[in-house]
Amino acid sequence: MARKKKPEAPENHERWLVSYADFITLLFAFFVVMFASSQTDKAKARQISQAVESALDPSRSSGAAPSVAKILGGTVDDKGQGNAQMKGPGGAQRAAKEAPPEDIVELLPSMKNLNAELKAEIADGKIEVSLQPRGLVVSMKQTAFFPSGGDFLDPATLPILSKIAGIVNAVPNPILIEGHTDSQPIHTAKFPSNWQLSTARSIAMMEILTTKFNTNRSRVGVVGFADNVPEASNDTPEGRSRNRRVDIVILNSFVRNKAPGESSAAPAAK
Repeated sequence: MARKKKPEAPENHERWLVSYADFITLLFAFFVVMFASSQTDKAKARQISQAVESALDPSRSSGAAPSVAKILGGTVDDKGQGNAQMKGPGGAQRAAKEAPPEDIVELLPSMKNLNAELKAEIADGKIEVSLQPRGLVVSMKQTAFFPSGGDFLDPATLPILSKIAGIVNAVPNPILIEGHTDSQPIHTAKFPSNWQLSTARSIAMMEILTTKFNTNRSRVGVVGFADNVPEASNDTPEGRSRNRRVDIVILNSFVRNKAPGESSAAPAAK
């Protein structure tokens, strides 16, 4: 008797499910990797944000940096806070408020170097170093660098300026030198007003940097603000002393690229 043939197994029409399942698995793995990458970027952004806050807000840091609200707060209030530059040649400051964190922190290494090099001078109150949205600001107090009512730099300050020039010359950024006075009026043959005095001090600082310490003149702008940008109230001797200063501002790349016409409030000295 002939053996019966076994019936052939029916063709499996659902084999495509295996390939589909593999595809779904790969797709899931792809989105997991993408999500993990995005979380890493957020962590980096958070680290940058925290570094900026630490550098700009004294309540978060032990440094002497003033808060952004005081520096870029608009018109000056009854306590002398705010920034009168917002009324006049302050386009660079307004633009700098939009600066992304990475453009602000580009000068953090220079700030750390200055704080280390000028530790004694900062402790003595001769200099303040602060990182602001427009750049790195080195504020030199008049009592340490200039005689009262004069624009002649004290030769004893040249070692300090040598340290500052070393940091300034190590970066390619444009430099803005700002002269500031208190609200006490001056009227002499040489300086009819605080405008002339503040500008003369800026020029004197520029001459020292460019002639003695080889800072490139094409990088430097000078400007005098008289008493229009106070750091403190002019109602007290202590406040007026803080306001009499010359600031060297190393502008960050955002200000340089965003508002090139306004980032240098005065043309480069020739």
